Amino acid sequence: MSDLFARLQGALVTARKAQDKERTLVLSTLVAQVKDAGLKLDHPIADGDVIDVFRKGVKSRRDSIEQFEKAGRTELADREKAQTKVIEEFLPAAIDPAEILAAAKAGVAGGARDVGALMKVLMPQFKGRVDGKVINDAAREALQAG
Repeated sequence: MSDLFARLQGALVTARKAQDKERTLVLSTLVAQVKDAGLKLDHPIADGDVIDVFRKGVKSRRDSIEQFEKAGRTELADREKAQTKVIEEFLPAAIDPAEILAAAKAGVAGGARDVGALMKVLMPQFKGRVDGKVINDAAREALQAG
């Protein structure tokens, strides 16, 4: 079992004992999503797989926040923001965008001439540690700087 998944389950138990309903809801949803993802894999679940589930949860909630704010539903947007913060507690520390841009520029210098080729170079380096959109933005910026 993944260490991160064990940490998640421990946090869920703690939230239940503290009777923190909102945190319990978010954590139990994550546990269920991780278990579901584990059923779809042909290998034991690893920390990287758990992080992927967390990143999808954050992305989903950010999309919801945007929609709620457009609709003027600030109370629902605030709830989604609080849930996002709970998930982000379990994610690894963010990588400096300058580091990603430097790697992208190195990839361009190494011969990558389009976004697809550059993403093939960058994704293995940063997968699971940063959102793919951030990597894609850095790749496009490096190609434009050229």
